[in-house]
Amino acid sequence: MNSFSTGPIKRPRRLRQDANLRAMLSSTRVLRSDIIVPIFVTNGVGVRREVKSMPGVFQMSVDVACEFLAARSAAGFRAFIVFGVIEREAKDAVGSAATDEKNVVCTLLQAVVRANIQMTAITDLCMCEYTSHGHCGPLDDNQQVINDKTLMLLVKQAVNHARAGAKVIAPSGMMDGTIAALRRGLDDAGFASVSLLAYAVKYASAFYGPFRDAADSVPTIGDRKNYQMDPSRDVREALLEADLDVQEGADMIMVKPALAYLDVIRAVREKSTVPVVAYQVSGEYAMIEAAAQNGWIDRDRVLMESLVSMKRAGADLIISYYAELLEKLLPLQA
Repeated sequence: MNSFSTGPIKRPRRLRQDANLRAMLSSTRVLRSDIIVPIFVTNGVGVRREVKSMPGVFQMSVDVACEFLAARSAAGFRAFIVFGVIEREAKDAVGSAATDEKNVVCTLLQAVVRANIQMTAITDLCMCEYTSHGHCGPLDDNQQVINDKTLMLLVKQAVNHARAGAKVIAPSGMMDGTIAALRRGLDDAGFASVSLLAYAVKYASAFYGPFRDAADSVPTIGDRKNYQMDPSRDVREALLEADLDVQEGADMIMVKPALAYLDVIRAVREKSTVPVVAYQVSGEYAMIEAAAQNGWIDRDRVLMESLVSMKRAGADLIISYYAELLEKLLPLQA
């Protein structure tokens, strides 16, 4: 006799038996329009240089980058975030190239406008790709980043980006007071409509290694633990950082990295009224790629599980290096 025959029983498996029901009841969806496409732009013509630690990701010259972005736009992706990569001999202690209105980032932005590529341009705003020491601003005699001097440089950099065509500025250096300084600086320069995406919750993470290879931004002195957040700190610090940036005028806030910080994404989402962006960082990409290339995992399924987990945790948008693959995996719309 079936021990369950004497009364009703809940059977959750009933709603898993039919493929149509499974699809209809899926409540966490990732669309192409949820993905922000990162791109590394460098000087030269016809350059498409693969990043050794990120197979399938390339440093591109402006002409190649425009072709890449035009293809992503045609496929339904709506935004990109650009990182500048310059020659080491062009770097100096104060990151002068970052504030050059003719630098490679500004050149790409202008080219995107001329080509009428229908994607929203977001620029990573930082000095680390441009300083000879690899830190996020000029250093004092104790080899510490000078916070307020860095803010002045970031404002100039942001205004140049806005003038060249950026619609969203994303400061990543974790300097105190950045958002307030940028909001004032952009407004005073006539760019009140340019949005700010704050890297509000950015940890001093080991997951950034491949990015520093791609952007040639490995610190030559010390590390970034005195301005990026400690992974072992309580989530309350994340909530404080996010709240400060929103109070200062951030239109969106970011949690970085994503997969190891899903609890932080959830906590920030519950407390914040502005959109939350998750960054699937270079180390997450590299781990998936390495395991997939060794045949240890199903790349497509692991990638989708990762993205769904970020959305389920509360991310509105996700930065991911997998745009080309996601053209095959993600629908245009729900």
